Amino acid sequence: MNKLSAAMAGLMLVLAACKTTGSAPARDIPTAMDQAATTLLRSKLLHATSIAVVYRGEEFILHRGELETGKSNPPDDTTLYEIGSVSKTFAGLLLANAVLEGKATLEDPIQKYLPSAYPNLQSDGEPIRLRHLVTHTSGMPGMLPLQVNEVLKDFTAHATPAKLNAAYEGYGQSRFWQDLHTVSIKGPLGKDYAYSSAGTELVAHTLEKLHGAPYESLLAEFLAREAGMHDTWLRLRAQDASRLAPGYHSDNPVGTTPMPLLPWGAAGALKATMPEMVKYLRLQLSDHPAVTESHKPLVRFAEDFSIGYFWNIGQSRQLGTHYVHHGGVPRAQCYLYIVPKYQLGVFIITNQSGDATANAMEGALAPLFDRVEALEGR
Repeated sequence: MNKLSAAMAGLMLVLAACKTTGSAPARDIPTAMDQAATTLLRSKLLHATSIAVVYRGEEFILHRGELETGKSNPPDDTTLYEIGSVSKTFAGLLLANAVLEGKATLEDPIQKYLPSAYPNLQSDGEPIRLRHLVTHTSGMPGMLPLQVNEVLKDFTAHATPAKLNAAYEGYGQSRFWQDLHTVSIKGPLGKDYAYSSAGTELVAHTLEKLHGAPYESLLAEFLAREAGMHDTWLRLRAQDASRLAPGYHSDNPVGTTPMPLLPWGAAGALKATMPEMVKYLRLQLSDHPAVTESHKPLVRFAEDFSIGYFWNIGQSRQLGTHYVHHGGVPRAQCYLYIVPKYQLGVFIITNQSGDATANAMEGALAPLFDRVEALEGR
């Protein structure tokens, strides 16, 4: 999960929310986005993409391709996409806000918020703290139940989505708490990066304890209030199910089912439209105090790589300090970039998920970043 042909060039192109002011961005950014989409759709197995860009206050959305080959059904602004682990940045933002409100500190032991004693959630006498969860340095397993980690080792196998569905059928919070007792933590805490969706679920539970409300409600209220977002969902309403993008796993030509919902869903269950992601890009580019807090580097792993509240923080000559997160489920993958140096936010998604999808998206975005760099040099 880590990272069609020439005929695709003739498929429908939908370019929406593009301001036609005659400015250089309004002329150049759509061209670069179109180039990115064309490059991506040359990749094997990829046949649809949507891209959202916010650049120095201007908004651009592009949709290309067909969600289902041969059906002439391009994505559009009403299409709901599964954004996978980009969902984690939303949980991080809510926790950053709680820290600013004085409801919690990053040094709080996670045990403070758990429903019963978990003496196993420590290493050498040091308890797992909220800081460890948001920086993926807690030693927590990637997923609960533990057998899911074995399933994901062979991610591209055609049977993987069905195995995930079976593992999560009826898997709610009570079973999560039971399985948490079986976790073994290997330290030292706060040092080694080990990506953990299970840890993100604990952050969502912590937010529920802090606010006395379900995570789903907390998230919806925050996004509506702070970003005007009203079409981003953990659980889809029945009337919205038909808007969910179909998706494809690995090289299987048959569409697969949506990612099953984890107990809280904070680790990877959000669904959003591209206009909603534009609003999220705007929020992440703003000076909102919780955004500023969530972008703080908390652990440095290398000169060019740190992590904040779930955000991967990179350093490069071209982009300067930038914030990035990948999202992937068995039928969609995406990337989100926040580049303060250029007041640039980019979100790209495709409704296919395989072992080469992430690299294909990264490569497709290169000309867009080159174009922005050239614009800034004018």
